[in-house]
Amino acid sequence: MTTITSPQNPRVKNAARLRHGRHRQKQGRILIDGVRELSRAIAAGVVLQEIFVCEKLCRGEQQQQLLDKLPDCGAEILQVDKRLFERLAFGHRGEGVLAVAETPGCALDDLTLPDAPLIPGSPLIAVLEGVEKPGNVGAVLRSADASGVGAVIVADGRTDLFNPNAIRASLGTIFTVPVAEASSEETLAWLRDRQFSVFTARVDGSVVYTEADFTGPSAVVLGSEADGLTDEWSGESVQAVRLPMLGVADSLNVSVTAAVILYEAVRQRT
Repeated sequence: MTTITSPQNPRVKNAARLRHGRHRQKQGRILIDGVRELSRAIAAGVVLQEIFVCEKLCRGEQQQQLLDKLPDCGAEILQVDKRLFERLAFGHRGEGVLAVAETPGCALDDLTLPDAPLIPGSPLIAVLEGVEKPGNVGAVLRSADASGVGAVIVADGRTDLFNPNAIRASLGTIFTVPVAEASSEETLAWLRDRQFSVFTARVDGSVVYTEADFTGPSAVVLGSEADGLTDEWSGESVQAVRLPMLGVADSLNVSVTAAVILYEAVRQRT
């Protein structure tokens, strides 16, 4: 284990820059901060390059179990003190382990869907168009993982998929659920080629979500809270569904809407 003590060390400086999107894009690398997140990345085969460890912060059993796995990851392990670790960590959780990894591939053409867990041959997909907040992307991924969704596609995304906030909000499920990025036009064409039924969540949808049939190959499409969905997601081949809103608010948070509709699909499939 190599020990680093200077904040001017180029590895520390380059890793710290990965907290910003333009540097993640420039370097083709991401930060993975947290025990659960890093453990799930390792299990998914994400390529790690450097692992920064502050042993004084690694007090819990889960941290120790992760430390035991690190020598087999193929990445260089770098020991840093608490001051340097806080310079690198995203937020204030301070679990003592953080990694720099290659950005995983997320091209739509490379997306492979796993077998549907409840109805074989009938995958369920979530599509997010134009969602700006990485925390919402991560929260949808967490619900997608829990509800057996086959993939999450980010269409015309307004935040990079592997933003540290998205990774953290997903609890690392961003590495366990197949993900892809594409334009809305490309995503809709991809879904039609594979004969998915497309359901859009709209406040003025003509059908209550519980009346839609999600038992076949289905894609649930959600837009940003600010702008909703674009006209790309309209037409005869797209069914708009709504959630009943009984108060003064006209919509729910996009991650809550996703969870409600995805679990309705689970209910119909069990």
